[in-house]
Amino acid sequence: MAALRSGSAVALAALVAAAMWAGMASAAVYEVGDKVGWTIMGSPNYTAWAASKKFSVGDTVVFTYNKQFHNVIAVSKADYKNCDVTKPKATWSTGKDSVVLNTTGHHYFLCGFPGHCAIGQKVDVRVLSSAAPSTAPAMAPAPAAAGGGSAGRAAAAPSPRANAAPAVSSSIAVTIAASVLSLAAAGLSLL
Repeated sequence: MAALRSGSAVALAALVAAAMWAGMASAAVYEVGDKVGWTIMGSPNYTAWAASKKFSVGDTVVFTYNKQFHNVIAVSKADYKNCDVTKPKATWSTGKDSVVLNTTGHHYFLCGFPGHCAIGQKVDVRVLSSAAPSTAPAMAPAPAAAGGGSAGRAAAAPSPRANAAPAVSSSIAVTIAASVLSLAAAGLSLL
């Protein structure tokens, strides 16, 4: 009887771990502007870039840029249209900023350096779903520099977290492994 309970506990733990792992695997990481990055050099078309992607809740957008010349500011729709940086929802300035898209709808970002938004350094990231897995290949962003941003939180504001995707996957994997091992050990102690 104890062996049956032990086997059931281990099987249940494995199912929970698999479900958690599947949910984590569906999130994608997108480099804003792809290889061009977050810049004004070469006049990148961030509208076309965003339109070519299918963003889901849990995906991460990574802004890579020279922090001496650029930053990233999350703003409202009106401020996005007017390139107004006076009421930011959040600001990042490390040069390698990962932003987790935690709600559906539009997420508006622009560069706060004078004139950059007006010449196109802004992007409207539209998150369509929270359930469908993303079709983009995941990539791990390079480590970010320490420090770098302040966050003003609003209901629809993305959460600024430096390189969230790798840290989350590592901590989840460790948590899952520890949970499975502790459940297995608890089951064996019942024998």
